Amino acid sequence: MVRKDRHNSSHVLSIILAGGAGKRLFPLTQDRSKPAVPLGGKYRLIDIPISNCLNSGLKKIFVLTQFNSASLNHHVTNSYRFDPFGEGFIEVLAAEQTVSNQNWFQGTADAVRQHLHRFSGRDDDYQLILAGDQLYRMNFHDLLESHWRRGADVTVCVIPKSEEMGSSFGLLKLGPNGKIGQFREKPRGSALHEMRTDTGAPDRPYLASMGIYLFKRSVLIDLLADPSMIDFGYQVIPKAIEQYDVYGHLFDGYWEDLGTIMEFYKANINLTSSDPHFDFHDMAAPIFTRPRFLPPSRVEQCEVRAAIIAEGSVLKGARIFNSIVGIRSLVGENVVLERTLVMGADYYEDEEDHDYNRQLGIPDIGIGAGSVIKNAIIDKNAHIGANVRVLNDLHIANFDGPGYYIRDGIVIVPKNGVLPDGTVV
Repeated sequence: MVRKDRHNSSHVLSIILAGGAGKRLFPLTQDRSKPAVPLGGKYRLIDIPISNCLNSGLKKIFVLTQFNSASLNHHVTNSYRFDPFGEGFIEVLAAEQTVSNQNWFQGTADAVRQHLHRFSGRDDDYQLILAGDQLYRMNFHDLLESHWRRGADVTVCVIPKSEEMGSSFGLLKLGPNGKIGQFREKPRGSALHEMRTDTGAPDRPYLASMGIYLFKRSVLIDLLADPSMIDFGYQVIPKAIEQYDVYGHLFDGYWEDLGTIMEFYKANINLTSSDPHFDFHDMAAPIFTRPRFLPPSRVEQCEVRAAIIAEGSVLKGARIFNSIVGIRSLVGENVVLERTLVMGADYYEDEEDHDYNRQLGIPDIGIGAGSVIKNAIIDKNAHIGANVRVLNDLHIANFDGPGYYIRDGIVIVPKNGVLPDGTVV
């Protein structure tokens, strides 16, 4: 009888934490969870960790949800379907009240604890904890090999960060063998300076936790046995460092935690550059999403520079610069889009829909003729009329207006939002 090698990807269970409320991404999270927010014209944030898992040969995946989860559940269910005779699966697990536990998830670690009986009853020896709202491309094989080679109980993925960014993360110091000797969550002042270390990058002298953790199953069960442990970053990892062999795994590629409107906006607009930080065109490790079977986009007499145009769109005489035009977008004549993310639409309107819009006195879905939109995010199914001006000429940082919001100076028209003809923002 041939003995199975216990160190292979079939013994790794991936757990994606996708239950956060995402308050800092409001209003994009008003009707959806953060991992369900559209990205790059046709994707959603949750596609990133799922694709990283699939490209790394990890095909046993749980997605833990809680807030506004309907959109996320629908996307995952319709995007990822495995051969029924294969071993792979992606299963969405929502927060639930039980006879023994009446509480919703209290934090990242508590979310895993509440579903631990579903994970620990399997033959999987290692459990990979991932966030559902980060933009990066990683081959998890390197992480697994590092973990197994060292005989680690826990491995934490770390990335060099600058002085300016250091206090926004949990910071670590590694010993010569890569073992974590010290951890501090979001230190400031002298506590921050004490965490400086040799990262190999002089302009980035701090090692930040990426919120990506690999656990031995038995170690994770032991750490979560204490019900007061509700958060991985603040509680579980510091406790693990005290009691177990915890190592750091250095990652020095592009990685962005899209936690705020500005971070999310900048990451999307950067996709339109000639050399983007993150390239969706890298077919060595493709990013998967829902197949929609949409027609090609139709572009009529437009000027388009440094832009991404997703499928199913119709553009008529528009000028588009450093912008993303999402699926099923309808852009009218003489429209100007500059440094703007248009998320597109979930459906095409028909004549009956147009008649209903007339009854309500609102524009059709899309961007009406003569409108000028700069430095903005237009969420899905937005009704923007003719000759609308979205410019924020007064450079307002934060404001809630009729049919729009301003966050970090970025104007956001929310999902299903309406800006009537001639509106000026």
